[in-house]
Amino acid sequence: MTDPGERLRSSLAADQAAGTGADFDSPIAMEALRATRVLHAANQEPFPAPGRIRVISIANQKGGVGKTTSTVNLGVALALYGLRTLVIDLDPQGNASTALGVPHNVGTPSIYDALVGDHSLSEVVHPTTASPLLRCVPATIDLAGAEIELVSVVAREYRLRRSIEAYLHSLPADQRPHYVLVDCPPSLGLLTLNALVAGDEVLIPIQCEYYALEGLGQLLNNIDLVRQHLNPGIAVRTILLTMYDGRTKLADQVAEEVRNHFGELVLDAVIPRNVRVSEAPGYGQSVLTYDPGSRGSTSYVDAARELAQRGVSLPPLSTPAPAGPPTTPMNAVRLDDLAFADTDAATVPVPPSPEERA
Repeated sequence: MTDPGERLRSSLAADQAAGTGADFDSPIAMEALRATRVLHAANQEPFPAPGRIRVISIANQKGGVGKTTSTVNLGVALALYGLRTLVIDLDPQGNASTALGVPHNVGTPSIYDALVGDHSLSEVVHPTTASPLLRCVPATIDLAGAEIELVSVVAREYRLRRSIEAYLHSLPADQRPHYVLVDCPPSLGLLTLNALVAGDEVLIPIQCEYYALEGLGQLLNNIDLVRQHLNPGIAVRTILLTMYDGRTKLADQVAEEVRNHFGELVLDAVIPRNVRVSEAPGYGQSVLTYDPGSRGSTSYVDAARELAQRGVSLPPLSTPAPAGPPTTPMNAVRLDDLAFADTDAATVPVPPSPEERA
């Protein structure tokens, strides 16, 4: 298990070897240095840019596993370290908008207007206070009715994809985001389906508890169905372990089981349980800006660094033209099929349930 502070300790050891003479064994000194490095990220080596624009859907139909928290903090970390990032809040609760300090009260131009209305994405993008390189498309409560309103819309599964592609084409090449992070709602409905059709890859946050492993087969099978019928390019490329409590043996067991089954898909960085991560949204901030010296902040920086390093090897692709009429009939994949599909078709092995292990 990678210690979130291991990278920092190695750096500190190098500083001491260089003869600085500073004593960094004190927890207060460690936290102070962590805070300094996050706050002055712009003066450090930036994260490498990906080989192409990465559109990542952060999805897991189980609630409370850290989807929104991970979307926000990964987005802030990527932006602080030099990568242009766009966060799209696709959850009607609007928690990602809250955490980034973006207004999302009724009447605010939001992702609802782009999906259901006639607004372009550029008309509903808002700046954030976290970084000039980070922008956000907020979600308002209106989004709660979008699934019903989209049922009769032609090419309903492609609404978000077309909005993103048109937005990218409207920007000069040097202003296009390196990363587009889509925060999905805790369900497998039409909003999540739009995110899966729009994305190149899926990042799945998994809480280090056994309940979090249930339903993964259903999610993976739905992704496989989307790949077969709607978006051939979608794939699960990243799994992030969240809410890791090093004081319990259970967390170690779950983490080990996930790593054994998903292998290199799992990031080395693990997000620990940290009260600062939970407190930050109450102040309209990410944990990186609220308490940059906390373990939660350090862990998300490490996770974002790994995510960025993995993106370097992706083959460059020219930005595709806005999607035309889909080649797959819109009713070829029904929502009922996606919600209750057989899990045997999942392409990634799923950890056994506690009953099966017994």
